Amino acid sequence: MRSPFLPSQPSPKLVFHSFIVSAGTPQKYDPTFKGPIYDRKKPFLFYFDIVKCASPLVLLEFQCPTTQICVSKCPDRYQTYLSAYGSRTPSELEYYRQFCVPEFKNLQKAPIEVLKDKECPAMIIPSTPLARRCFPAIRAKKGVIMVGNETTYDDGRGRRRNVTELLEGAKKANVVLETRQLAMKIFEDYTVSWYWIIIGLVIAMVASFIFIVLLRFLAGIMVWVMIVMVILVLGYGIFHCYMEYAKLKGEAGSDVSLKDLGFQTDLRVYLHLRQTWLAFMIILCIVEVVIILLLIFLRKRILIAIALIKEASRAVGHIMMSLLFPLCTFFLLCLCIAYWASTAVFLSTSNEAIYKVFNESACQFSGQTCKPETFNTSNVTKLCPDAQCLFAFYGGETAYHKYLIVLQFFNVFMFFWLANFVIALGQVTLAGAFASYYWAFKKPDDMPAFPLFSSFGRALRYHTGSLAFGSLILAIVQVIRVTLEYLDHRLKAADNKFAKFLLSCLKCCFWCLEKFIKFLNRNAYIMIAVYGTNFCTSARNAFFLLMRNIIRVAVLDKVTDFLFFLGKLLIVGSVGILAFFFFTQRIKLVQDTAPPLNYYWVPILTVIVGSYLIAHGFFSVYGMCVDTLFLCFCEDLERNDGSPERPYYMSPELSEILLKGNLEPSKSADSQG
Repeated sequence: MRSPFLPSQPSPKLVFHSFIVSAGTPQKYDPTFKGPIYDRKKPFLFYFDIVKCASPLVLLEFQCPTTQICVSKCPDRYQTYLSAYGSRTPSELEYYRQFCVPEFKNLQKAPIEVLKDKECPAMIIPSTPLARRCFPAIRAKKGVIMVGNETTYDDGRGRRRNVTELLEGAKKANVVLETRQLAMKIFEDYTVSWYWIIIGLVIAMVASFIFIVLLRFLAGIMVWVMIVMVILVLGYGIFHCYMEYAKLKGEAGSDVSLKDLGFQTDLRVYLHLRQTWLAFMIILCIVEVVIILLLIFLRKRILIAIALIKEASRAVGHIMMSLLFPLCTFFLLCLCIAYWASTAVFLSTSNEAIYKVFNESACQFSGQTCKPETFNTSNVTKLCPDAQCLFAFYGGETAYHKYLIVLQFFNVFMFFWLANFVIALGQVTLAGAFASYYWAFKKPDDMPAFPLFSSFGRALRYHTGSLAFGSLILAIVQVIRVTLEYLDHRLKAADNKFAKFLLSCLKCCFWCLEKFIKFLNRNAYIMIAVYGTNFCTSARNAFFLLMRNIIRVAVLDKVTDFLFFLGKLLIVGSVGILAFFFFTQRIKLVQDTAPPLNYYWVPILTVIVGSYLIAHGFFSVYGMCVDTLFLCFCEDLERNDGSPERPYYMSPELSEILLKGNLEPSKSADSQG
């Protein structure tokens, strides 16, 4: 009976240690290297002691802490080196020698020296080749796990062990195997599809740019086309899921539930289940119904939002460089990430490598620190022959090492602060440029020559303190959230339900606080760009201005955000569907052009995520423009009344729609505000 946790198909390439070698490489052995080099005549990987694969070091280093060699065949019997050495039949020792390192030639060498030098395994067990690795021949008989008709085995050191230990070791060895194979297959997919991924991202960039340009001239038509296209794309997704669901009816294995199947590294397995396509279809139906209902209830408000988008299109049209400004923000964010990552790596590697004594039998030196250079000549090996000096962790005993976690925490805090400052700089720059458009009485004649660069210069010269203060507040909240997530991770194994409940409440509260501060900061930066006041004054003025126009905030601002979300959804969905049909070779014209892939979801997900980031970059400019114009519009209503002495600064097209209907405020209401 084949064990269920072992792979059923051999890998086309074998992963040894941390690299892939082809089938024609000759075998060599390096005493300092525990992984073998592949030999065509010896195609199977043999573990000296597979039980050690259950060690926690497997999860740290992704390799079993035991010697591994290539063999021509897997062992088919129970045998220890002591029994083979003591046998009077030379063939027994010769058979055993094929599982020793290639340099082992001296058959007369004392067994204790052979085992100490790790030239031969202490024991061999009946094994079967799976995925070109020798795994224990595990089978179940009447619910009892057995290996070679035995439930226990001799470990070669005079002890009897249960075969369940072999099972645990084989499971961890299989984790290493599957993780490496998955990582290498994903890497292979990127190597053969990277240029197609770039082409997909370029298509997303061109589509986003064309959409923004068309929005400049055909805002009303483009918004309605966008709405219809989103509905059609979602409708096609529902139709495709239904067709796949119907096509799998009656096929063998298609009725297996997701719960029974469990987690599989090959995601293509899930696409052969009817339940998968049913789940996709239900999700898309829910999204489709929600969007249609929102459009029905907001149909009148969408007309008003379109007017605001038209005004934003005119502003962006006069400041076209604003569409490229997110690249500057992205570059500065990359510098922040590089600074944080390099500092974190430097701090992590500034520790000293700590080695400790590991052993299987009782030993008084177990867990003590040791030095690999002098370990073999110390008294430890004499008193504990099976002891090993292995790497444990990076650390130290000095004051620097004790407070290293504090430095890492400060590094994370600085990363949040710098990243928020860069984002704030981009927001106040765009807000200043678009505010110069709104407050120009004769548009665009009264606008500065280079509004974007002028706004960027003002932000750096006059407002860095305000931006740093606003970023500091947000960074503190984000660090608190990270701390709460860390505590939640540490308390997962605890049974204190009250502590878990309290932690969940705190996480929810600080999540809401972070969202509120981001909203407040964004509008405060707009007021800073317009009036040049400090952060606290700007935040207070922006908050009360929005509260006095809360209906407009809920109706106009959020409806435009919803429309922009539909635009991003349209671009991402269209490019994603195109990538799906291309990489699954369903487009006949380019069927032979698509690269062969292990997992076609790798490039598809990459294209989808990249397309969303690109579309978000373009639409974020429009979003900032709409927020700036909306806040300026509210301020314009309170400062002016449309008379010749105090005329509105808004364009006639904007005032025609925003100052009529239910949204038109009375003068008394304005005066009270």
